[in-house]
Amino acid sequence: MGKTAQGAVWLDEKLMSPYDYWQFWRNTSDADVGRFLRLFTDLPLDEIARLEELPGAEINEAKIVLATETTAMLHGREAAVAAEQTARDTFEGGGAGEDLPTLSVGEGMNIAHALTAIGFTPSNKEAKRKIAEGAVRLADQVVGDPGLVIHGSEEPLKLSLGRKKHGLLVR
Repeated sequence: MGKTAQGAVWLDEKLMSPYDYWQFWRNTSDADVGRFLRLFTDLPLDEIARLEELPGAEINEAKIVLATETTAMLHGREAAVAAEQTARDTFEGGGAGEDLPTLSVGEGMNIAHALTAIGFTPSNKEAKRKIAEGAVRLADQVVGDPGLVIHGSEEPLKLSLGRKKHGLLVR
């Protein structure tokens, strides 16, 4: 777990959305999954042992269980299931789930400002650095111009930073 506010996980449901909370737990390192299942869920120990023994890429099943169970404890089962579905829609379906962070760009907003306003970067300077690195995508197209102004449209635009941060820009 991180030491900074950006890397912190909040136990106050008002400080972190169900989707962001779910994603925090889903991105747990493989080595920590079993320990976190014991510490942060009410699952039976034999079920935790079973999940710990999953081989290779199947450990992702355990991470999903961890994310869903911890999110259910803080935000409720319905919010946890919705967050899981949003993640599946976003990462497996290539689309955009309903619970993604959303930012209104009004009549127009600079892409660097949008990255900072939605919470993907701590500053516009960092946003510009990420754009220069080719890590930013808008509607699945790489953004190369830090001066790009995004205009709101009828349909939400998917904004991505790297492979793990996704949000929607609306009018």
